[in-house]
Amino acid sequence: MNRLLILPVLLLTLLVGTPAFSADFQKGLTAYNSGDYATALREWTPLAEQGDATAQYKLGVIYQTGRGVLQDYKTAVKWWKLAAEQGDARAQTDLGVFLTRGAGVLQDNIYAHMWFNIAASSGRFKIASKNRDNIAKRMAPSQLEKAQDLARECVRKKYKGC
Repeated sequence: MNRLLILPVLLLTLLVGTPAFSADFQKGLTAYNSGDYATALREWTPLAEQGDATAQYKLGVIYQTGRGVLQDYKTAVKWWKLAAEQGDARAQTDLGVFLTRGAGVLQDNIYAHMWFNIAASSGRFKIASKNRDNIAKRMAPSQLEKAQDLARECVRKKYKGC
């Protein structure tokens, strides 16, 4: 009889636990939008550490802008990379921008193009396409070919280890 109860209890626990997860993100978003960056950071950090790509992206923005924390491009890039590896096109685009500029990472047009190309393929961010095309103008044909190969490989690996 106890075995019969395990599955329903487990499902109920998952269903009841899910809104709290979302509520924490929403609480962080409300705080962020009202300028309470300390609360946003406190709410989003555990979510980001648990793998929530949106929270990871938002933490990247917090560190990039220095809202509620010391501005830290390296930490921004860390969070964006984690989100980008989960397919977050915003993080992929911002990662490309920072790779183009060499902010928080070594400057690398090949990887910048790769991330812009991947983000552009989502069709959600026109700026990714524009950035990809602009950086392509500054690249040698061999670099462009390498970037395109890396993008294909990255998509094939579902963005892991790119």
